[in-house]
Amino acid sequence: MSNRIEKVNALIKKELSSILLREIDFPKDALITVTRVEAVPNLSEAKIYISTMPDSQTDKVHEILKRRVYYIQQCLNKRLKMRPIPKIGFKKEGRTKQADRVEELLEQLKKE
Repeated sequence: MSNRIEKVNALIKKELSSILLREIDFPKDALITVTRVEAVPNLSEAKIYISTMPDSQTDKVHEILKRRVYYIQQCLNKRLKMRPIPKIGFKKEGRTKQADRVEELLEQLKKE
């Protein structure tokens, strides 16, 4: 992956985290984290991976993100001083569940 793409991913992650924290209303008991951003090399689009705690809030959070994606994109367009700005799409982070499962298994092994 090129250095430019890595910088763009980091910048989008930082700005989106700020937008989600300040601009979007999520359920009070939900903790939302932008875990990673993967922009394609031509910067036409970017996948935004979102982790949600507790896991029971994941579907509700993604429904809110889906409804507000155009507003979030507009906020991002205003904040970033670059062209082109990738079209964003939200994805559920699967790595978090895998990490939770590994932690659970390690705890079981400690008890045995």
